Amino acid sequence: MPLAARARCADIRDTPQRHSNREPAMEAYAPVRDVTVDSDHLPAAKRTLVLNGALAGDESLETVEEELLTLLRDARAEIRGYSMRDVPLAHCQGCFECWTTSPGLCKTDGDAGREIAAAMVRSDLMVILTPITFGGYSSEIKKAMDRVICVVLPFFRRVEGEVHHRRRYRKYPALAAIGVLAAPDEEEERIFRTLVERNALNLASPVTAVCVLPAGAPPEAVRNHLAADLGPVLAHVAGRIA
Repeated sequence: MPLAARARCADIRDTPQRHSNREPAMEAYAPVRDVTVDSDHLPAAKRTLVLNGALAGDESLETVEEELLTLLRDARAEIRGYSMRDVPLAHCQGCFECWTTSPGLCKTDGDAGREIAAAMVRSDLMVILTPITFGGYSSEIKKAMDRVICVVLPFFRRVEGEVHHRRRYRKYPALAAIGVLAAPDEEEERIFRTLVERNALNLASPVTAVCVLPAGAPPEAVRNHLAADLGPVLAHVAGRIA
């Protein structure tokens, strides 16, 4: 049986972990947007990764991002932000070499993929900011999510009766997702919330929150929605819960 097939078919029993559990090294590539507050005296448990998935020409997320960053700063977070449309990021090739050949490390070099994966693992909170497209993420966020499959193992475990990938690392970030709908759509909102919750389960996120906002909402309304819906993860980044 080919190696890739063996990895995909690894059973859900206590298969020995042969793959590296070291955090991926940060690459020399500098993010387009690094929104870092003064963190000289911050404990390590306040690192936050923000991925903005607005597409080219879409400015509808600007107000949401501004209000989000304000809330995170109030929680004394150390923020690392990426505007994904401005970041060089190739599509996942689906080769699974990050599982079978270079464990935990994507074969594609020279773009931001390895750095984003490393930043994710080293964060305590990852926030996805995206327009909702047919109930899913924007294409920019989808690229990033595909490229971070290296942070889990190709082996499996049971979680609440379901089969999910085993963890590669001891700790994973809490996950928050903020989706913006061009027009009210209950089905798209339901699909989006389900998608985020399933991603959080696959990524072993300790805390998850989802906020869905209408496009063009005024700053005060955005602020109130974010504070209400992201309460669990804001408490997490502020150090009030484990």
